[in-house]
Amino acid sequence: MHTENQRARGSVLFVGLNYAPEPTGISPYTTGMAEGLARDGWDVRVITSYPHYPWWEVRDEHRALPARETVEAVDVRRVRHHVPRSPGSLRRALFETSFGVRALLCRWDSPDVVVVVSPALLASRLIALRARLARIPVVTWVQDIYALGVQEAGGGTGAGAVGAIEASLFAASERVVVIHRRFRQVLESRFAVRRPIDVVRNWSHVPEIHLEDAAAVRARRGWRSDEVIVLHAGAMGAKQGLENVVAAAEVARARGSRLRFVLMGDGGRRAALEALPGADAVSFVDPLPEEEFLSTLAAADILLVNERPGMTDMSVPSKLTSYFATGRPVIAAVDERSTTRAEMEASQAGPVIAPAMPVDLVDAAEALAADPALAHRYGVAGQTYRRRVLTEHAAVAAFARSLTAAVSAPRAAASAIGAAQPVARDLASRHVLS
Repeated sequence: MHTENQRARGSVLFVGLNYAPEPTGISPYTTGMAEGLARDGWDVRVITSYPHYPWWEVRDEHRALPARETVEAVDVRRVRHHVPRSPGSLRRALFETSFGVRALLCRWDSPDVVVVVSPALLASRLIALRARLARIPVVTWVQDIYALGVQEAGGGTGAGAVGAIEASLFAASERVVVIHRRFRQVLESRFAVRRPIDVVRNWSHVPEIHLEDAAAVRARRGWRSDEVIVLHAGAMGAKQGLENVVAAAEVARARGSRLRFVLMGDGGRRAALEALPGADAVSFVDPLPEEEFLSTLAAADILLVNERPGMTDMSVPSKLTSYFATGRPVIAAVDERSTTRAEMEASQAGPVIAPAMPVDLVDAAEALAADPALAHRYGVAGQTYRRRVLTEHAAVAAFARSLTAAVSAPRAAASAIGAAQPVARDLASRHVLS
C-alpha cells in the first residue's frame, strides 16, 4: 500500500508483448522497469501476453499462469492471442495486431500515462490511438527501430510503410524513450521526430558473476578442459546471421583448432541452422534457467555477438548487458556502422571484426585464446563499463523523470495526429529510409 507521498507519483500502464517469466530479450527490461517504478512509489499496471519468447510458442508450464495477478506490487494482466511458430512478416503482423486488439479491449482503469513498448509496433500504434482519444499521454519506449530493421533485411516498399506507421506512433507520443544515443540521432535525422527524446540505457539485469567451479559447469555441458569455448547466447533469428558461426565452426574443425563454437538459445532460425551442412561442428544448447544460464556464460572462454551484414542502427543486442557481467572477453562480428560496434568501442570489452567472415572469426578467437592477459583485460573492461554505465537504479530514475514530464505536459490528440501526417506521407512516398 502506497503512502500519500508515493501516490503523488502517479499511475502508469505498460503495454508490451514481453514480460516475466520470459527469460531473455526485452522481457527483463520491461519487468525490471515496472517493478523498479513500483518500488519507487508508482502505481504500476501491465498488459502483456503469455510467455512465448524465444520459443515462439506458449509452453505448457505457462498456459496455466493466471490471467491477472500482482507480482512485486505490479498489477499484471495477460491476454491470449495468436502466436506464430515461425515469425515471418505477415505472421508477425497478425501476431502483433491480435495482441494489440486484445490489449485495446482491456479495462485500463484510467492511468496517468501509458507506456507502449516497441516491439510490438502495430500493437503500440493501436494502444496509442486509444490513449490519445482518451487524452492520456503516451510514452513510446523504443527497443528496436522497426523501419530500419525492415530496410536492413531488404524490405524495400515494406520499409516505407512501416516507417510511416512508426513515425505516426512517435508523433502521437508525448515523449519517446530510446536505449542508445544513436537511436536518438536516427529518430531526429530520419524520422524528423519533434517530440522530446530521452535516452535511458538498458541495464545489466543480471548480477556480476563469480563462478567458483567453472570446471564442474564445463563438465556438465560436455566441454573438455583443453577446449576454447566460443559461446553465442540468445535469439537465433534472421538478424543474428548465425550461419557465420556454423561456417566458422567448420573452419575451426578443418584447422584442427581447439575452438568449440556453441549456440545457446532458441528462435525462428534454429531448425534451419541445425540443418546446415557443417552444423555437427556446432554445439546447440537449449535455453536455460537464469542461474544455469549465467554460470554457463561464465564457464565459456569467449562470448560472441554476431549480426548479419548491413545491420546498423536498428537495435542493441540485449545479450551484451549479460556478457559484461561475466568478466569474459567478447568478440563482436558486426557492421562497422552499427550501434553494436559503438557499444563495443565504448566498453573496450573485446575485438570487433567484420560480419559474415568466418575465417576472421576463427582468427580472432584463436588470438584471444593465445593471449590470456589480453582476454582478461577485455573481460575486466566489460565489467567496469557495466558498473559505470549500465545500472538499473540510474535507468529507473531516468525513466521516472520521463514519465513525470509526460504527465505534466500532455497534448491534445488532434495535435498529435496532425503532426504525424506530413512525416508519415513523406516516409511512405520514399518507400525506403535513406
